[in-house]
Amino acid sequence: MQGKESAAISRDLAKTISFLLLHLMVGFAVAYAFTGSIAISGGIALVEPCVNAVVFFFHERAWRQGKLSFLDLLLHRKSACSADAPAP
Repeated sequence: MQGKESAAISRDLAKTISFLLLHLMVGFAVAYAFTGSIAISGGIALVEPCVNAVVFFFHERAWRQGKLSFLDLLLHRKSACSADAPAP
């Protein structure tokens, strides 16, 4: 059982690293297309994933608390912002 679990963790880690590299390359390419600067594009490509990680953390916490409904957020319904409002 531990062999399968270890292999699954290794696969997940490999997928995470490959996605990170892909994300960095796409971010760099898009930033370079807009700026034409290797330095600025490199900075954006490195900073953006860090900002996304922080945003993702708070996004997950908000959803875990059950206070957010994606549809409510899209439709700007008041219940999405109010903790004591009834769910639709």
